[in-house]
Amino acid sequence: MLKLNFQQLDLPVEIIPLYGSVELGPITGMSEAIVDLVSTGRTLKENGLVEVDTLFQSTARLIAHPLSYRLNLDHLNDLSEQIKNSVSKS
Repeated sequence: MLKLNFQQLDLPVEIIPLYGSVELGPITGMSEAIVDLVSTGRTLKENGLVEVDTLFQSTARLIAHPLSYRLNLDHLNDLSEQIKNSVSKS
């Protein structure tokens, strides 16, 4: 998807998959830029990086098997609320 996005923009790029602390790519000279999933942007700022553009929007979903959902509905609802509360505090 990302490669197609850059091709449509007629931007010649080499996509190098990085895992873990991808924000180190530009710092170490391994890359000029990175595409990363960003929540708060804190790690980017801590590493002296700036967000150039938002390429895509995404959502996080809690997903369960239908049987597990029926058997554990109360527990899953509690878990969902705990996650939402934790995220809203950060």
